[in-house]
Amino acid sequence: MNSLTTCISAALMLAPLAAPLPVHASDCTRTSTGFTPLNEFATGEKYLSLYEGGLYPGNQNELPPSHLIRGLTEAKTIKPRAANGTVSANGRIILMSIGMSNTTQEWCAATSITQPCGATSFMAQAAELDTINFNQVTLIDGAKASQVSTQWDQPTDANYDRIRDTILTPQGLSEAQVQGVWVKVANAGPTVRLPSAGADAFAFKVHLGNIARALRVRYPNLRLMFLSNRIYAGYASSTLNPEPYAYESGFGVKWAIQAQLTQAAGGGIDAQSGDLSPSVAPHLSWGPNLWGDGMTPRADGMIWECSDFSSDGTHPAVTGRGKVGQLLVNFFAASPLCAEWYRAAPPPRGDIDNNGIVNAVDLSLLLSAWQSSEPLADIDDSGVVDGADLTIVMSDWTG
Repeated sequence: MNSLTTCISAALMLAPLAAPLPVHASDCTRTSTGFTPLNEFATGEKYLSLYEGGLYPGNQNELPPSHLIRGLTEAKTIKPRAANGTVSANGRIILMSIGMSNTTQEWCAATSITQPCGATSFMAQAAELDTINFNQVTLIDGAKASQVSTQWDQPTDANYDRIRDTILTPQGLSEAQVQGVWVKVANAGPTVRLPSAGADAFAFKVHLGNIARALRVRYPNLRLMFLSNRIYAGYASSTLNPEPYAYESGFGVKWAIQAQLTQAAGGGIDAQSGDLSPSVAPHLSWGPNLWGDGMTPRADGMIWECSDFSSDGTHPAVTGRGKVGQLLVNFFAASPLCAEWYRAAPPPRGDIDNNGIVNAVDLSLLLSAWQSSEPLADIDDSGVVDGADLTIVMSDWTG
């Protein structure tokens, strides 16, 4: 018997003595946590009697007007770009996912760029639609399994080289063409919940600020960063990211966006999120709100069944991926920040706020910027808001 055979035989004899790997199965009895979805807080209701709900400040679920206007201004600069970043009619607009295993499973669920996306994923659902501007928009899945928030928070992180070298470059694309991102990340193995000062939700807020700045360094033409929280994790029986941490991730998202709002309003740089000014970070806003309390229906009817998850109760199964995929489809189709560049049929030129109608709100926005160079109201891109822009609004008027 040679030495290799001896080693193999010894290994086979010892194998049964090795401890079995732990198996974490879903606990399908945990159908609810009793937590209120962020977008369904009643007036005056607070989580743990401390933290207001709503996706945005003041228990609101819609973009505050000032932040909407800033976002629309940023969105107007999204144009097809050549690989060198210059605006080109033949260029591309890349909308890309950033995040972990759940993120890639929900966005595409393919193991390589040469394979088709999973049938229920966002990209697969989107491919069937004729309402998306695929003549100019390219959807890219940059997320990858096990890539948690700390693996995206510096521009030198390996993930960014991976995306450039193995996804963008092979398709003739570049970092200069990335102009919108969907970010869904998490901190690994959280152990401290709110209201502790060391809670994971506060650490998550810090990481999101770092990620925003890292993204802008790697993608200089990035304008819009859409953030989502985690899906329900009540069925999870592992320490990967169970409740209440999946739920509390929503507060981290809310607070990071609120930090940018506060800074833009002159409230100073947030001590946790850091500088989120337009010169160093993209515009932050909510993407689809994903968390629902298990089998307790949200106001829109969505529930999370145990069968929507894989055996660990954390990663989405095919049906779970489909639910997030549909939420993404609906979100990008409806978001006013995506109207001009993402949709196959953009809104009328006079629809300044991209809500589908041209009315007094658009007229007010135009008049408030009269004789300025405000790009949002300068509809004809002449460099000044004047009578020509007013004529466009009135000609598109729907009331």
